[in-house]
Amino acid sequence: MRRIAALVFPGFELLDLYGPLEMFGLCPDDFSITLVSEHSGPVASRAGPASLAELPLDDAIGHEILLVPGGPGTREEVDNEALTGWIAAAAAKAEIVASVCTGAALLARAGLLDGRRATTNKRAWAWATGQGPKVDWQAEARWVADGNLWTSSGVAAGTDMSLALIAELLGQETAEATANHAEYNWQRDPGRDPFAALYGLTG
Repeated sequence: MRRIAALVFPGFELLDLYGPLEMFGLCPDDFSITLVSEHSGPVASRAGPASLAELPLDDAIGHEILLVPGGPGTREEVDNEALTGWIAAAAAKAEIVASVCTGAALLARAGLLDGRRATTNKRAWAWATGQGPKVDWQAEARWVADGNLWTSSGVAAGTDMSLALIAELLGQETAEATANHAEYNWQRDPGRDPFAALYGLTG
């Protein structure tokens, strides 16, 4: 059983978080999920609905998987040293660190991506990549796995990445069964990224 600490903060993107968590949640014998935040209690998403953070950051060190979503709230949280410091500390004890969308900006500001390959939301590319000038940013990528650091492009890409992570940890057959259970059309190719061209990041 791998424990997932899923970070929430004001203004997080709902699908960034719950797309991946739905996939992990369909493997209940292999993953347990806990929402964590700087302060426990309800945390409002970008769309409005709040999620209940069960643990404050101080009590959320030692999980095997750390999941960091993006969303407009990252614009403020990149300057929250308590949060980025916790991300660095939690990552040091985690088996896997994964971000979705502009969550990669938080990993970058925590110093985790320096010298590593990573990707992020293509629409917010200039801002997000500006948070990590020492990162080897990959423009044309649905998701990138560099060692134990996994980063995905925007929003829905996080669900594809989570299935790839399930395949890495539990096998391709389990990942395929999970996608089928969810009736989800899994994009399996991490390099297939039409949004890079859409936002002028290729050629």
